Amino acid sequence: MADVKTNTDQTLNLDPALQANKTRAANIDHADAQLAQEFGYKPVFKREFGYLSTFSFAVSISGLFATVMTTMVYPLEAGGSSAVIWCWLISGAGCLCLACSVAELVSAYPTSGGLYFTISRLVPEEWVPSISWYVLTGWLNLLGQVCGVASSEYGAAQMLLAVVSMSRDFDYEITTGTTVGVMAALTISTGLINSLSTYWMEKITKFYVIFHVLVLVSCSIALLAMTENKNDASYVFTHVESTSGWQPIGFSFLFGFLSVSWTMTDYDATAHITEEISNPEIKAPWAISLAMLFTYLAGFLFNIVLCFCMGDPSGILSSPTEQPVAQLFYNSLGKAGGIFFTICALLIIKFVTFTAMQALGRTVFAFSRDRMLPFSNVWMKVTPLTGTPLNAVWISVFLCIAINLIALGSYTAISAVFTLCSIALDWSYCIPVLCKLFFGKFKPGPWHMGRFSTFINAWACVWTLFVSVIFVLPTARPVTASNMNYACVFLVFVLLFALVYWYISGKRFYHGPVTEAVVGDYLSESNSTTQAKADKTGSRV
Repeated sequence: MADVKTNTDQTLNLDPALQANKTRAANIDHADAQLAQEFGYKPVFKREFGYLSTFSFAVSISGLFATVMTTMVYPLEAGGSSAVIWCWLISGAGCLCLACSVAELVSAYPTSGGLYFTISRLVPEEWVPSISWYVLTGWLNLLGQVCGVASSEYGAAQMLLAVVSMSRDFDYEITTGTTVGVMAALTISTGLINSLSTYWMEKITKFYVIFHVLVLVSCSIALLAMTENKNDASYVFTHVESTSGWQPIGFSFLFGFLSVSWTMTDYDATAHITEEISNPEIKAPWAISLAMLFTYLAGFLFNIVLCFCMGDPSGILSSPTEQPVAQLFYNSLGKAGGIFFTICALLIIKFVTFTAMQALGRTVFAFSRDRMLPFSNVWMKVTPLTGTPLNAVWISVFLCIAINLIALGSYTAISAVFTLCSIALDWSYCIPVLCKLFFGKFKPGPWHMGRFSTFINAWACVWTLFVSVIFVLPTARPVTASNMNYACVFLVFVLLFALVYWYISGKRFYHGPVTEAVVGDYLSESNSTTQAKADKTGSRV
């Protein structure tokens, strides 16, 4: 028997693939046991995501190439070329601090609920329900994610129609109604992709980052090589030109921060799939921090390239495509080049919506699991065929389409969705970070910032407060009904709904994130499964 055991061990040692599978299985068992033992949730998802797919997922949330296209109009109108460059450098540093603060919390508390769950571990017990629910971590996060997917889908619709317009030599009128209709179709396609199992979502996500980097590099090289009349360095880095009407012009310059804040946000999307990642306490924060660092540095360089090649900004801002960067591509690279890279941007922003919808669906599932939403029993169901919460996915699709229908009444109002995404998400992150600083109950996970943690956390919150004030102001003056910033109106409406629902139902039934409710059941099942595996292995030996 000893010889048999020795031979078996040698066979295992000589088979790297088998050893890797055993290690992966052990990691999954550990992650599932931690989910049940520490956080009180019974594992329901398969842990398919590894290092590459988790990193690619985190990068895809920013969708750098496409989201810069979608939002470059804000810094261009606010302060011209210099606003595009310096707003990215300044605001990106603040966003990076917030991303690292989020990564630190995700490492300590890797659950699908994301940062709203961390409140149960960071504040005194009697404060948990109100802070998790109404002091906005939960509802702000949900609002921000819905707005993030909705605004990305709207941007995707604009890109698709820009391709149609360029293909017809701009002999095509893009109407708001057409854009909303295309948006709805694209959002439904996102729902269909998210109806697949985690296995296929992981395969779709895995190689996205490679495609994104190739597009970024090839587009930058093509623009620099083929643009005949480039702007000079003095213009790119120092030219200030505002069409917003705000005075002094330095104040107008600040509205350019929205571009990077919308691109570098939704850091905790990776947190919402941690129950589908093996070793999430290490892989998830690692992916978040590196993905945002990549977005920050690559975005800064890409914006410089765009400013060198854009010519007179008034020419691209008045584009019939309603996509200034698509017009820039057309001007520099011709019809074929413009269409090609705009299609690439469309594919990238669709990857953004695929992954963001996956995170949103898991958030709806996690909130329903903790009885935070109306009809929670419906949204928390996991479909056996796919192993995913399909009901949560499709209510998310409905909400994203519904919020974009606002555009039929006012394009200015729908632009507030971009702003609201940044404000709501960033404050849903800052609240648990502030709780971490003030209550001193935080126990770091494997990934943490050590002695720099407190300073970085504090700066992230100060920076978010600063830009939030800017983002609720109208971006143009004089202020009229047609250019008013309606972000504050949407925000107040959702928070009032959360307050009313709290007093109707939440105050009586919601006691904070569920903890230690299923540990016994899960551990007994886990032990039975482990014993069965051991018996099966023993019989084979």
